[in-house]
Amino acid sequence: MEFDLYWLLLAFPIVFLLGWTASRLDLRQLKREDRASPQAYFKGLNLLLNEQQDKAIDAFIEAVQHDPDTSDLHFALGNLFRRRGEYERAIRVHQHLLARADLKRDERERAQHALAHDFMKAGLFDRAEEAFKALEGTAFSTDARLALLSLNERSRNWHPAIEVARQLEAAGTGSFSQRMAHHWCEIAQEADARGRDEEADQALQRAREAAPQSARPLVIQGQRMVRQGQHEQALRAWDELMAKQPQAFSLVAMDYAKSAQACGEDKAALDKLQSLYAQVPSVDVLLALNSLQPDPVARRKALMAHMSAQPSLSAAQGLIRERLSTHVALDEPEIERMQAAMATAAKPLQRYRCAACGFESQHYFWQCPGCQGWDTYPPRRLEDQ
Repeated sequence: MEFDLYWLLLAFPIVFLLGWTASRLDLRQLKREDRASPQAYFKGLNLLLNEQQDKAIDAFIEAVQHDPDTSDLHFALGNLFRRRGEYERAIRVHQHLLARADLKRDERERAQHALAHDFMKAGLFDRAEEAFKALEGTAFSTDARLALLSLNERSRNWHPAIEVARQLEAAGTGSFSQRMAHHWCEIAQEADARGRDEEADQALQRAREAAPQSARPLVIQGQRMVRQGQHEQALRAWDELMAKQPQAFSLVAMDYAKSAQACGEDKAALDKLQSLYAQVPSVDVLLALNSLQPDPVARRKALMAHMSAQPSLSAAQGLIRERLSTHVALDEPEIERMQAAMATAAKPLQRYRCAACGFESQHYFWQCPGCQGWDTYPPRRLEDQ
């Protein structure tokens, strides 16, 4: 009994000493790891700021190895991979984060959001769509819906795009009426291409309801009427376009003139085009107007007036066509206007362009003012290339 007590008293300080030594060793090891982790982190950050992404990635990988439970390091590493186009590695990093059971809710949502963008950048649109849908009801729901809208538009899934746009508008993100009108117009054109006239008409009506001031539904409606030989109905649609969106009317100005000729409404169309040109002068409206103008003198005067206000190659070309069709020689003022129009059109082409950065200048430089490169300017102007 005395022997056992003696050994027990002797063993107690020995065990205490061994435990104290082991704890000191663990503490030193922990301190070394703690020092190594922030050092590697700051080293990676410094390399990233110096745009040395390859070395920064190596430093962040080292930091993650020292502290595998730090989610911020994983996010930094995943974002670096994505920026470099290494989408598979970015996906693995964010999937590893999501697999952790101890990850907080906000960090899990952040990882899900990052993973969805990885899929999108990698072109894995189906998986990206699923990942973005999983963010519904989170702090990233608005961003996820905007991404889903972009995905549906890229995939030409117009009905789901419309639904997402409605959700965004209902959530107060902004107005998406114009965008939805374009979606309905795309549906109308696809239906029209398949010969589904009723479906196309309904889609155009939905487009007009979504954005009553939108120009595109009226443009498409008139074009459909022309293809069906209903020129009067086409003119009515485009008359409405002229009233609502005069700036956009130039897109169909020449078609308007042709439809007016086809249904014998030349005079009425000429008066409307003259009134529109006075309000919104453009070459397209002018050429459409001249196609309905029977007086060659009036046509040439209109072209001259346009070139006086706005030098235009299209107007100069129209003047040449008038010369060839009427065989009436151009007078000196007309030639001067044509010369001014040609000089204005040629001016952007009389420049030198740096082959390295694209900097353009009227003068030749041996050293580019933009990128400071030497001999980067080809000794030929743009019009000679």
